[in-house]
Amino acid sequence: MTRAPRLLGLMNGTSVDGIDAVLIELSGWPAVGGGGLAPELTGLAPRATVLEHRYTPFADDLRAALLAATRDEARTSEITQLNFWLGEVLAEAAAELSADADLIASHGQTVHHIPAPDGTRGWHTRSTLQIGEASVIVERTGKPVVSDFRAPDMVAGGQGAPLVPFADRLMYAEAGVRRAIHNLGGISNLTYLPGLSEAGVIAFDTGPANALIDEAAELFGGRFDEGGRMGASGHVAETLVHTWRRDEYLAAPPPKSTGRERWNLQRLPGVFELNAADIAATVTAFSAQSVADAYQRFIVPHGLDEVVVAGGGAYNPTFMAQLRTALAPIPVLTFEERGWNSSAREAAAFAILGYYAFQGWRNTLPHTTGARHSVIAGKLSRPAGSGD
Repeated sequence: MTRAPRLLGLMNGTSVDGIDAVLIELSGWPAVGGGGLAPELTGLAPRATVLEHRYTPFADDLRAALLAATRDEARTSEITQLNFWLGEVLAEAAAELSADADLIASHGQTVHHIPAPDGTRGWHTRSTLQIGEASVIVERTGKPVVSDFRAPDMVAGGQGAPLVPFADRLMYAEAGVRRAIHNLGGISNLTYLPGLSEAGVIAFDTGPANALIDEAAELFGGRFDEGGRMGASGHVAETLVHTWRRDEYLAAPPPKSTGRERWNLQRLPGVFELNAADIAATVTAFSAQSVADAYQRFIVPHGLDEVVVAGGGAYNPTFMAQLRTALAPIPVLTFEERGWNSSAREAAAFAILGYYAFQGWRNTLPHTTGARHSVIAGKLSRPAGSGD
């Protein structure tokens, strides 16, 4: 009997804190490279099961270099070296789990993401760049690697994000339940699942989640606001929160995507007039309220039964308390309260996207990215001797 496909997803997100490596098994799905129809076209109900999850934090020097690159503070020579350095780190993160995997999918680190045509240099192009050289991972593990997922959607007129909703629908949609799957990473993004059908799925980046809070934590010498203590220690500058909530991105309807290039302390007027504790409290309040505003504007009118939260922000009780208050009476649950693994969610999703790409199946929802049509998102790098 053919073994169920096993896939290894590698994810390092906008929080720039480390790598989640997740090994999943796809019960009832065609073998990797085995052809056939995509599962949703067969009428079957295949399952994706998380077998193992490992987290590898970034060393301080690597994290500092990656953050500098995302803030436009790195030279091209540094980004070139970072691409290979991160490839080695990704390969190391994959090492323990890759032996059992048929395929590896690696998202890479987003250095810059320009989702709408930008004509400031006269070029009028969308663009995105994720680094973490896939060839290094292939060479070190001997496994095929799918990477560079966002560019194909962008050249089809999309924003290159969000891509995870394609996998969210396969993993978390439930008949008769209007559910939002929400990720509180550096950037906040949601997938609205009105049931089992692809029709009616809404997905977009709402704005900041941990990005601003993590920057505030750096003022205290930390990486993040552990336990939400910094956000709870200061006073909220409500006038600034009100001003920031008027940002044009927040009011723009989906499809839309954003990143750290827009959401950083340098772009928030008045923030440095506050002391460190008040900065932490104010950006926490703003980030939580911007998430709630997105729901009230774009999701609640369609009907919403529950919000299920993953990502680092789910472990920030100050943020979560404010979000629950703002969205009441709609239940706001964590993945763990649902019996799911929040840390594995995005890496598992990209494992599924990589599997679809390897099979030659389309793996995007164009109405969530704004693309003209669905595409096969992801580029394949093969080890020597792996066949055609």
